[in-house]
Amino acid sequence: MSEYSNITAAIVRETRAREKALPLMNDNCRSRFLLQAQRTTKVCLFFHGFTATPEQFTPIGEAFFQAGYNVVIPLLPGHGIAGDWDGDNPPPLPEEQRFYQEFGLYWLEQVQALGEQVVIGGLSGGSTLAAWLALERPHSIHRALLFAPFLSNSNLLVDFIVKILPIYFQWRTEEGAISYGYDGFVMPALRVFMDMGQDILDRVKTSIAAAPCFIIGSESDRAVDENENRDLYASLVKLQPKCWYYSFDRVFDIPHNMMTKAEGNEYQDLVIAVAKAYVESDLTWKEVEEIAYQMLFQGKTFDTVVQRLNLTSRVSPDLQTLISLLDKPTIIAAHQSESS
Repeated sequence: MSEYSNITAAIVRETRAREKALPLMNDNCRSRFLLQAQRTTKVCLFFHGFTATPEQFTPIGEAFFQAGYNVVIPLLPGHGIAGDWDGDNPPPLPEEQRFYQEFGLYWLEQVQALGEQVVIGGLSGGSTLAAWLALERPHSIHRALLFAPFLSNSNLLVDFIVKILPIYFQWRTEEGAISYGYDGFVMPALRVFMDMGQDILDRVKTSIAAAPCFIIGSESDRAVDENENRDLYASLVKLQPKCWYYSFDRVFDIPHNMMTKAEGNEYQDLVIAVAKAYVESDLTWKEVEEIAYQMLFQGKTFDTVVQRLNLTSRVSPDLQTLISLLDKPTIIAAHQSESS
């Protein structure tokens, strides 16, 4: 066997052994490995959401695998464990940041052997962990995809409940949608990500480097504060000009759990397309806005603009999808600002 084959076999074997020792809810809770026959140009490391399981990232994982990348979706600490969980017997979710942070650092080190460049990503709490890694190990990460990161909370009542009261909260799943993982949790387990998020918002103001990040939100998301996401982007882009930010318009009605159709996002493929646009492009957001301006207001085709700006080798075909979603007034305002 090649060195690569030995490494991948060892990672899978050791992970399976650890998870076999756990009473998991079902096989869908196991870490997912979508691995090519050889080391790839990019390897994707995805962290599922708080209380969820790796199955949540299967659609986007398969899309990146089909694009030729290796993909690893590990089971977060304390997640996916079988049990009769309720308020008197809550699921064993960590209540300290270090458990998630050590987990993230471990997997970042593991996947570096699987690809030349590491792409990390996550949803909600998993996104918060990815954002922390983007600041903690910026030179080890090629791109970070931050889907609806859970940061601090500006609502004082919610902040008090999450930080102080040991209340058990049970998820309310929309009719026709499913929920991966646990049905509920105690508030101190969620507080971990709120504290980590606040640390990130404070830290990014004084950091000297960050990995390029794409923050992807939704105006229909009631679980996070988009103002905080925009603030995070504003701080990140000062450190790294290749950071992007986009929030899906309310017309799409994309929920917080945006990764799968099963969880209620009928536009799952749009989320995947804009993510691929970022990973496979090498542009600043200002360059994206210039392409959009020339397409939308000068009537030029995507290929014509890209060739004229000499960006052909730095642009993903999926960028056309993202540009079609951009708000026209915002593009005009950005162009006028650049011109003045």
